[in-house]
Amino acid sequence: MAKKAPPAPVKPLKMDIGINDKDRAAIAQGLSRLLADTYTLYLTTHNFHWNVTGPMFNSLHDMFMAQYTELWNAVDPIAERIRALGHVAPGSYAEYGKLSSLPDAPAVPPKAMEMVRILAQGHEAVARTARSLFPLVEKASDEPTADILVQRLAVHEQTAWMLRSLLED
Repeated sequence: MAKKAPPAPVKPLKMDIGINDKDRAAIAQGLSRLLADTYTLYLTTHNFHWNVTGPMFNSLHDMFMAQYTELWNAVDPIAERIRALGHVAPGSYAEYGKLSSLPDAPAVPPKAMEMVRILAQGHEAVARTARSLFPLVEKASDEPTADILVQRLAVHEQTAWMLRSLLED
């Protein structure tokens, strides 16, 4: 009995979605920074949910849970857009530490209102990261990425406003 020849290797398909390689790489890099910021803010928010104390415990505990759940649901579409652009999505703490514009959560949990301040600043930082991508995304006519950015901006700007409101007398 004759041996069968191994199957012929499958030739990879060159990506052609109407965005050139250089622009796809730059957009994916920007989305990687957005993903790192989002994940870092998610982790900080979840940390604060666990560790908040004081007279506003119940309301802040519940609010932080709603916020970290929203952030958790945001990371997948960002990562999948990076993949759709033909690049690998970052997924390690080491990578996020290098890519994120946000500091890590404090080692010692701060007081409740300082948590609110840190999260407000975090949402503003993520909004700035998202907004910084628009010139490149618009130049490349990358509407799917623009849609993700618009959605993220709406969430982060509204959440930052709500958190800042808690800090007013």
